[in-house]
Amino acid sequence: MSWMLRSLSARFSRNRQQQQKSQTQDASFDTKKFVQCKVLLLDGAHLNIVVPRNAVGSELYEEVFYSLDLEERDYFGLQYTDPFNVQHWLDPTKKVAKQVAIGPPFTLRFRVKFFTSEPSSNLKEELTRYQFFLQIKQDISSGRLQCPHQLAIELAAFALQSELGDYNPELHTALFISEFRFHPEQDEKMEVEILERYKACRGQTPAQAELNYLNKARWIEMYGVDMHIVEGKDGNTYRLGLTPQGMLVFDGPQKIGLFLWEKLQKLDFKNKKITLVVEEDADQSNNGQIQLHTFVFHLTSEKAAKHFWKCAIEQHAFFRLKSRPIQANRKIQFFRLGSTFKYRGRTEYETIHKEGARLSRRQSCSFERRPSQRYGPRQSHVTNAQIRDAKRAEMRQQIIEQQRANDQQRTHAKSDPTSPHSIIQNVPLPTSPDLKKPVNNSNPFISDPLTPSSSSSSSSHNLSHVTKITVGTIGNLDTPSSSAAPSSYIPRPVVSTSTSFSHPPPLPAHQSNSKIPRMSSASEQRKSSQPPQPAVRMQTQFEEPRKYSQNGCAPPSRIVPPMQHQRRIVTDF
Repeated sequence: MSWMLRSLSARFSRNRQQQQKSQTQDASFDTKKFVQCKVLLLDGAHLNIVVPRNAVGSELYEEVFYSLDLEERDYFGLQYTDPFNVQHWLDPTKKVAKQVAIGPPFTLRFRVKFFTSEPSSNLKEELTRYQFFLQIKQDISSGRLQCPHQLAIELAAFALQSELGDYNPELHTALFISEFRFHPEQDEKMEVEILERYKACRGQTPAQAELNYLNKARWIEMYGVDMHIVEGKDGNTYRLGLTPQGMLVFDGPQKIGLFLWEKLQKLDFKNKKITLVVEEDADQSNNGQIQLHTFVFHLTSEKAAKHFWKCAIEQHAFFRLKSRPIQANRKIQFFRLGSTFKYRGRTEYETIHKEGARLSRRQSCSFERRPSQRYGPRQSHVTNAQIRDAKRAEMRQQIIEQQRANDQQRTHAKSDPTSPHSIIQNVPLPTSPDLKKPVNNSNPFISDPLTPSSSSSSSSHNLSHVTKITVGTIGNLDTPSSSAAPSSYIPRPVVSTSTSFSHPPPLPAHQSNSKIPRMSSASEQRKSSQPPQPAVRMQTQFEEPRKYSQNGCAPPSRIVPPMQHQRRIVTDF
């Protein structure tokens, strides 16, 4: 039994020595005279400040503001959490060691305490606006401040412009945007919309982007509302929101009332109970008399009730009063009833009008903007990017293969002149506008060359009465007719005009009065009773066949030269 006690005592002594060594290494100060305070800033950094053990809150405030080089100090405060998980603001008139129960080191958070309604005009310095920007961005991302979807996209774009600068298509992609956190409901679609909106913010400096961010964020419905959860007489849970105008009452997400500060006659707390006395305006319903209405709410603990009461007093004094109330020096009372808490800072009116002249003479302070915290990229963006790249590569390969096939087809057509593609390519386009018209099969003088006519089956002596003609060919004259490409459209050939045309000599007198029947169409029968007379062959200088340009046109069936008006020659087809 003794050996067990010795081993346990040795183990405890070793642990105690290790703790003492770690404390001496971390802090090189006397823990009996000084205490360490860890202040968490809005940009993610923290300050380790050593103050005397008997130091009051104002000394710690002064160290923090001096480290940040902040002059508009009354908008900010230091917040800590007690063992009952209730958040409090550090009182500058009380000792730090007595207020903060958890520690040392005492952990506090630097936050915006009062949200001004006009940040662009009331906040004079860029550093102050930057702290407001960080606070609102943190509240939206954590869900403490509920922001609409479309407005959250615009605010996220301004935040990216402030941190990253102008949009760079090579670096700023949807995959890169997914490493930031702007909204609790942020998804893949929202990140793509943020990226598109971020492109429109080009040219804005970080200060301009942050100012635009604040001007947009101040229109959020719950902007600057300090929310507290209470319970009514009916047992239902309500929320009381402290604003610069008054006190809002919410039943779930619905707003059911507003108590203006000027109508609030009494605000008191006792144990867990908060009592509000509100004045009602005089009208016809109450016979022109002012009526007072009392509302009672219960909180979770006495600490929570006192914290709500202090916050309400500070909100009323900061936004409603023009100057701090003058406090008379009172003697120390050993026995007192109630709390003596008073707001001892400057009001918003004093900060804007009285401190504005001093801030305008101050030289512009320089500070460094810290990058925000990054998270792992969204894997869906990686998958979608790979799918898009694969589709683009496939489409690019299809285009290349199609171009290669077209080139091979052109090469084959050039090497093989007998192929249909080469014949069509070698055929020159007709130059005459008449050749563009299709063949009129109703003309009795022109027939389809592919259809055998009745005149082709007649004897050869009948062809002696017809003027000599030449037949056009397609492609090479030596190529057989079977190799010609069939076509449904056969343009009319061009008659060679290499030699001038002259009329034939006049006929003898005994033949000039001969009756010549009228030529009718193929569908009509000849009305003349006399048989047709054979036409006299014209003895002209055009004995040799006419030469036509090899333009690839189909050969005509008949070509008759123009005739004189007093002499007509009819060919018998």
